[in-house]
Amino acid sequence: MRTFGLIGFPLAHSFSKKYFTDKFQKEHIADAEYLNFPIEKIEEVELIFKNQNLCGLNITIPYKEAVIPFLDELDFSASGVGAVNTVVFRNGKKIGFNTDILGFENSLRPLLKVQHNKALILGAGGSSKAVAYVLKKLGIEFQFISRTQKENALSYAEIKPQTILEHKIIVNTTPVGMFPKTYDAPDIPYSFITSEHLLYDLIYNPDETEFLKRGKQQGAEIKNGLEMLQLQAEKSWGIWNEAK
Repeated sequence: MRTFGLIGFPLAHSFSKKYFTDKFQKEHIADAEYLNFPIEKIEEVELIFKNQNLCGLNITIPYKEAVIPFLDELDFSASGVGAVNTVVFRNGKKIGFNTDILGFENSLRPLLKVQHNKALILGAGGSSKAVAYVLKKLGIEFQFISRTQKENALSYAEIKPQTILEHKIIVNTTPVGMFPKTYDAPDIPYSFITSEHLLYDLIYNPDETEFLKRGKQQGAEIKNGLEMLQLQAEKSWGIWNEAK
Protein backbone atom coordinates (compact mmCIF):
# COMPACT_ATOMS: atom_id res chain seq x y z
CA MET A 1 0.00 0.00 0.00
CA ARG A 2 1.42 3.37 -1.04
CA THR A 3 0.97 5.91 1.74
CA PHE A 4 0.51 9.65 1.20
CA GLY A 5 -0.43 12.20 3.80
CA LEU A 6 -0.65 15.69 5.22
CA ILE A 7 1.59 17.27 7.85
CA GLY A 8 0.39 20.28 9.81
CA PHE A 9 -1.40 21.31 12.98
CA PRO A 10 -4.30 21.23 13.57
CA LEU A 11 -5.74 19.03 10.81
CA ALA A 12 -9.28 18.28 12.00
CA HIS A 13 -10.91 20.09 9.08
CA SER A 14 -8.24 19.65 6.41
CA PHE A 15 -9.11 19.56 2.72
CA SER A 16 -6.54 17.04 1.54
CA LYS A 17 -7.56 13.82 3.27
CA LYS A 18 -11.15 13.91 2.01
CA TYR A 19 -10.06 15.06 -1.45
CA PHE A 20 -7.57 12.25 -1.98
CA THR A 21 -9.69 9.57 -0.31
CA ASP A 22 -12.56 10.48 -2.63
CA LYS A 23 -10.17 10.58 -5.61
CA PHE A 24 -8.84 7.10 -4.85
CA GLN A 25 -12.38 5.73 -4.66
CA LYS A 26 -13.65 7.45 -7.81
CA GLU A 27 -10.60 6.53 -9.88
CA HIS A 28 -10.36 2.99 -8.46
CA ILE A 29 -6.86 3.54 -7.11
CA ALA A 30 -6.72 0.58 -4.76
CA ASP A 31 -3.03 0.65 -3.83
CA ALA A 32 -2.98 4.08 -2.13
CA GLU A 33 -4.09 5.62 1.14
CA TYR A 34 -3.99 9.22 2.42
CA LEU A 35 -3.49 9.92 6.12
CA ASN A 36 -3.37 12.97 8.36
CA PHE A 37 -0.20 13.45 10.41
CA PRO A 38 -0.96 16.19 12.96
CA ILE A 39 2.30 17.10 14.69
CA GLU A 40 2.74 19.76 17.36
CA LYS A 41 6.44 20.25 16.63
CA ILE A 42 8.19 20.09 13.27
CA GLU A 43 10.88 17.83 14.73
CA GLU A 44 8.28 15.06 14.85
CA VAL A 45 8.41 14.92 11.06
CA GLU A 46 11.51 12.73 11.30
CA LEU A 47 9.41 9.93 12.81
CA ILE A 48 6.92 10.20 9.95
CA PHE A 49 9.74 10.01 7.40
CA LYS A 50 10.63 6.56 8.77
CA ASN A 51 7.37 5.09 7.39
CA GLN A 52 8.63 2.67 4.71
CA ASN A 53 5.40 2.93 2.69
CA LEU A 54 5.49 6.72 2.50
CA CYS A 55 5.60 8.01 -1.08
CA GLY A 56 4.58 11.63 -0.74
CA LEU A 57 3.41 14.33 1.64
CA ASN A 58 1.57 17.61 1.58
CA ILE A 59 2.65 20.28 4.06
CA THR A 60 0.28 22.87 5.50
CA ILE A 61 0.14 25.51 8.25
CA PRO A 62 2.38 26.10 10.16
CA TYR A 63 5.21 24.05 8.62
CA LYS A 64 5.61 25.16 4.99
CA GLU A 65 8.86 26.94 5.83
CA ALA A 66 9.91 24.98 8.92
CA VAL A 67 10.04 21.66 7.04
CA ILE A 68 12.80 22.81 4.67
CA PRO A 69 15.81 21.95 6.90
CA PHE A 70 14.52 18.36 7.14
CA LEU A 71 14.60 17.86 3.34
CA ASP A 72 17.48 16.82 1.08
CA GLU A 73 16.64 18.97 -1.94
CA LEU A 74 14.28 21.68 -3.16
CA ASP A 75 12.77 21.90 -6.61
CA PHE A 76 13.15 25.32 -8.28
CA SER A 77 9.54 26.12 -7.37
CA ALA A 78 10.09 25.64 -3.63
CA SER A 79 13.54 27.22 -3.76
CA GLY A 80 12.19 30.31 -5.48
CA VAL A 81 9.37 30.73 -2.99
CA GLY A 82 11.16 29.64 0.18
CA ALA A 83 8.24 27.43 1.20
CA VAL A 84 7.23 23.80 0.59
CA ASN A 85 3.76 22.27 0.38
CA THR A 86 4.64 18.99 -1.34
CA VAL A 87 7.35 16.42 -0.59
CA VAL A 88 8.23 13.45 -2.78
CA PHE A 89 10.49 10.54 -1.82
CA ARG A 90 12.67 9.86 -4.85
CA ASN A 91 15.89 7.84 -5.13
CA GLY A 92 16.31 7.84 -1.38
CA LYS A 93 15.92 11.62 -1.12
CA LYS A 94 13.21 13.86 0.31
CA ILE A 95 12.56 16.58 -2.27
CA GLY A 96 10.39 19.64 -1.64
CA PHE A 97 8.11 21.31 -4.19
CA ASN A 98 5.61 24.16 -4.11
CA THR A 99 2.38 23.43 -5.99
CA ASP A 100 0.61 26.40 -4.38
CA ILE A 101 2.22 28.48 -7.14
CA LEU A 102 0.34 26.70 -9.92
CA GLY A 103 -2.88 26.54 -7.90
CA PHE A 104 -2.92 30.24 -7.10
CA GLU A 105 -1.78 31.46 -10.52
CA ASN A 106 -4.23 29.37 -12.53
CA SER A 107 -7.18 30.30 -10.33
CA LEU A 108 -6.28 34.02 -10.23
CA ARG A 109 -5.46 34.70 -13.89
CA PRO A 110 -9.06 34.53 -15.26
CA LEU A 111 -10.17 37.16 -12.72
CA LEU A 112 -7.57 39.82 -13.50
CA LYS A 113 -8.65 43.13 -15.02
CA VAL A 114 -6.77 46.22 -16.09
CA GLN A 115 -7.05 47.90 -12.67
CA HIS A 116 -5.55 44.91 -10.87
CA ASN A 117 -1.95 46.11 -10.87
CA LYS A 118 -1.32 46.38 -7.10
CA ALA A 119 -2.09 43.90 -4.33
CA LEU A 120 -2.14 43.60 -0.56
CA ILE A 121 -1.08 40.24 0.86
CA LEU A 122 -2.56 39.69 4.31
CA GLY A 123 -0.18 37.48 6.27
CA ALA A 124 3.52 36.70 6.04
CA GLY A 125 3.69 32.89 6.36
CA GLY A 126 4.52 30.17 3.86
CA SER A 127 1.36 30.61 1.77
CA SER A 128 1.97 34.33 1.42
CA LYS A 129 5.32 33.59 -0.20
CA ALA A 130 3.70 31.56 -2.97
CA VAL A 131 1.19 34.37 -3.55
CA ALA A 132 3.99 36.94 -3.73
CA TYR A 133 5.92 34.74 -6.17
CA VAL A 134 2.94 34.57 -8.52
CA LEU A 135 2.15 38.28 -8.29
CA LYS A 136 5.76 39.14 -9.08
CA LYS A 137 5.66 36.79 -12.09
CA LEU A 138 2.48 38.52 -13.30
CA GLY A 139 3.99 42.00 -12.89
CA ILE A 140 1.65 42.97 -10.05
CA GLU A 141 3.14 45.13 -7.29
CA PHE A 142 2.39 43.90 -3.78
CA GLN A 143 2.63 44.90 -0.14
CA PHE A 144 2.68 42.46 2.78
CA ILE A 145 0.46 43.16 5.81
CA SER A 146 1.45 41.44 9.06
CA ARG A 147 0.18 41.28 12.65
CA THR A 148 3.74 41.54 13.95
CA GLN A 149 6.63 43.80 13.01
CA LYS A 150 8.38 42.35 9.98
CA GLU A 151 10.79 43.75 7.45
CA ASN A 152 9.04 44.89 4.25
CA ALA A 153 5.57 44.55 5.83
CA LEU A 154 3.03 47.06 7.09
CA SER A 155 1.10 46.39 10.28
CA TYR A 156 -2.70 46.37 10.16
CA ALA A 157 -2.66 49.62 12.15
CA GLU A 158 -0.68 51.27 9.34
CA ILE A 159 -3.31 50.59 6.67
CA LYS A 160 -4.77 53.89 5.49
CA PRO A 161 -7.84 54.46 3.28
CA GLN A 162 -5.47 55.27 0.41
CA THR A 163 -3.72 51.92 0.91
CA ILE A 164 -6.98 50.10 0.18
CA LEU A 165 -7.95 52.41 -2.67
CA GLU A 166 -4.61 51.95 -4.45
CA HIS A 167 -4.42 48.17 -4.07
CA LYS A 168 -7.28 46.65 -6.05
CA ILE A 169 -6.35 43.04 -5.18
CA ILE A 170 -6.45 41.90 -1.55
CA VAL A 171 -5.39 38.32 -0.77
CA ASN A 172 -5.95 36.75 2.63
CA THR A 173 -3.30 34.10 3.30
CA THR A 174 -4.00 33.89 7.05
CA PRO A 175 -6.29 31.39 8.83
CA VAL A 176 -8.45 34.25 10.15
CA GLY A 177 -12.09 33.42 9.39
CA MET A 178 -11.54 29.68 8.97
CA PHE A 179 -14.02 27.22 10.48
CA PRO A 180 -14.94 27.18 13.35
CA LYS A 181 -14.16 30.89 13.93
CA THR A 182 -16.20 31.97 10.95
CA TYR A 183 -17.17 35.38 12.34
CA ASP A 184 -13.57 36.60 12.39
CA ALA A 185 -12.11 38.69 9.58
CA PRO A 186 -8.76 40.40 8.95
CA ASP A 187 -8.74 43.88 10.47
CA ILE A 188 -8.76 46.13 7.42
CA PRO A 189 -10.96 49.15 6.58
CA TYR A 190 -13.55 47.39 4.41
CA SER A 191 -15.56 50.58 3.80
CA PHE A 192 -12.93 51.71 1.27
CA ILE A 193 -13.26 48.59 -0.88
CA THR A 194 -14.97 49.27 -4.21
CA SER A 195 -16.50 47.39 -7.13
CA GLU A 196 -13.08 47.53 -8.82
CA HIS A 197 -11.54 45.36 -6.10
CA LEU A 198 -10.85 41.63 -6.18
CA LEU A 199 -10.77 39.85 -2.81
CA TYR A 200 -9.21 36.41 -2.79
CA ASP A 201 -9.23 34.22 0.33
CA LEU A 202 -7.05 31.11 0.47
CA ILE A 203 -9.57 29.67 2.97
CA TYR A 204 -12.23 27.39 1.48
CA ASN A 205 -14.19 26.49 4.65
CA PRO A 206 -16.57 28.27 4.92
CA ASP A 207 -17.26 28.86 1.21
CA GLU A 208 -17.73 32.55 1.88
CA THR A 209 -15.63 33.86 4.74
CA GLU A 210 -16.44 37.03 6.63
CA PHE A 211 -13.58 38.67 4.71
CA LEU A 212 -15.25 37.77 1.41
CA LYS A 213 -18.73 38.70 2.65
CA ARG A 214 -17.58 42.20 3.59
CA GLY A 215 -15.90 42.64 0.22
CA LYS A 216 -19.01 41.41 -1.58
CA GLN A 217 -21.13 43.93 0.33
CA GLN A 218 -18.90 46.66 -1.13
CA GLY A 219 -19.42 45.32 -4.66
CA ALA A 220 -16.02 43.61 -4.98
CA GLU A 221 -15.44 40.40 -6.93
CA ILE A 222 -14.62 37.55 -4.56
CA LYS A 223 -12.91 34.16 -4.80
CA ASN A 224 -12.26 31.47 -2.20
CA GLY A 225 -9.39 28.99 -2.09
CA LEU A 226 -11.17 25.81 -3.17
CA GLU A 227 -10.07 25.84 -6.81
CA MET A 228 -6.50 26.65 -5.77
CA LEU A 229 -6.51 23.66 -3.40
CA GLN A 230 -7.88 21.34 -6.08
CA LEU A 231 -5.30 22.47 -8.62
CA GLN A 232 -2.37 22.19 -6.21
CA ALA A 233 -3.57 18.75 -5.05
CA GLU A 234 -3.66 17.41 -8.61
CA LYS A 235 -0.20 18.85 -9.27
CA SER A 236 1.06 17.10 -6.10
CA TRP A 237 -0.43 13.82 -7.30
CA GLY A 238 1.37 14.21 -10.62
CA ILE A 239 4.70 14.85 -8.89
CA TRP A 240 4.29 11.82 -6.61
CA ASN A 241 3.55 9.54 -9.53
CA GLU A 242 6.54 10.71 -11.56
CA ALA A 243 8.61 8.96 -8.90
CA LYS A 244 6.97 5.55 -9.30
